[in-house]
Amino acid sequence: MQGIGQIIPLLLIFGIMYFLLIRPQQKKLKEHQAMVAALRRGDRVITQGGVVGKVTKVKDDDNEIEVEIASGVNVRVVRSTIATVLNKTEPAK
Repeated sequence: MQGIGQIIPLLLIFGIMYFLLIRPQQKKLKEHQAMVAALRRGDRVITQGGVVGKVTKVKDDDNEIEVEIASGVNVRVVRSTIATVLNKTEPAK
């Protein structure tokens, strides 16, 4: 009986850590994956490196997108490095 009394605080600590740390991280990861999957041509984005640009080409087969960072200057960027979408374009009807 005394062994169970010592395990209960450890289980409570694990439960609290799960709800305060692990669960929010998983939620944020799912939101980021959904944001990256919804990228379209014309969206203005910020990469994790701080580069601001406009999406010019989305490659479905690869894990890359093409971003125009200046007039006539296009770079290929891995999708997962997109940190934020600034302006979302409307979907085609």
